[in-house]
Amino acid sequence: MDTNLNLNWLRSFESVARLSGFTAASKELGLTQTAVSQHIKALEVKLGHDLFLRRAKSVELTEIGKAYLPSVRNALETLSLSTNGLFGPNLKNTIVVRASMAMILWLAPRLQTFQQSEPGISIKFVTAIWVDARDVQSVDVDIVLAPDRYVQQSLEKLSDEVIVPICGLETAGSIGSVADLKKISPIHIQGFDDHWARYLSAFDLEHNSVSNRLIVDTSVAATEMAAANLGCAVLIERFASNAVTRMQQVKIVGEPVALGQAHYLANRPVTREKKFAADAFKHWLRAQFSNAGEEFHLTHQRRRLESTTTQ
Repeated sequence: MDTNLNLNWLRSFESVARLSGFTAASKELGLTQTAVSQHIKALEVKLGHDLFLRRAKSVELTEIGKAYLPSVRNALETLSLSTNGLFGPNLKNTIVVRASMAMILWLAPRLQTFQQSEPGISIKFVTAIWVDARDVQSVDVDIVLAPDRYVQQSLEKLSDEVIVPICGLETAGSIGSVADLKKISPIHIQGFDDHWARYLSAFDLEHNSVSNRLIVDTSVAATEMAAANLGCAVLIERFASNAVTRMQQVKIVGEPVALGQAHYLANRPVTREKKFAADAFKHWLRAQFSNAGEEFHLTHQRRRLESTTTQ
């Protein structure tokens, strides 16, 4: 016998068996009662056995139907668990947000406010290091870092960015001035311009480009290396401050320097079904960057005060 079976037939069979009726099953599945009945009939013809005893006001599983039900139920549950585990639940109000891992970690402690204000919206985060033309991921909200000179009309600026050096607590003890950074092994983040050279040049210091250094491809990895006292990394200030708060094993060891880049919202097409959810998240996201700007100025003033007191 050809064992290929229509999945919709099996779903209808499981629903009718569990709910003991075609009407209840049709409501659960969003189908007409006639469609559910046709699914069951087609499955019975395919298998060559009746699965239900049809009575005037109810249906009852036959003995072979009872024997078949556990296998069908287990198969559907396994398929559902596997699909949800790999691809996430298929929810109409689930929006896909793409950002760097560092950005996702920065947003994480703030997300509760969005969940409280929009409890009906789910968010699926996906990460991206470099995005190219072959990328076919369906994304509803795209947060990108781009140089100011490449600004396009399709990009909405969220915030200009500054960079700072961070080190592990042990390494930080040997840094008394910006010049001391030249003595520390650099941790380079691949895929970005040389933050080390940009930072040191702001203080008229040269960067030794041939010095021994570790190379990683994310700010998160660079932070972990710095926390292990393997060197010093230059990070976007908001990510560095988040690492200090989250890990408490790294320290910012220099003043901020303009990066010449900003985080932007990329204008991407959104389906009508997801427009409300995507717009709600964008509105919330703009507020996070606006509030973070105020937090940065307060933190910067406090850091200057602490530096003056130490001196």
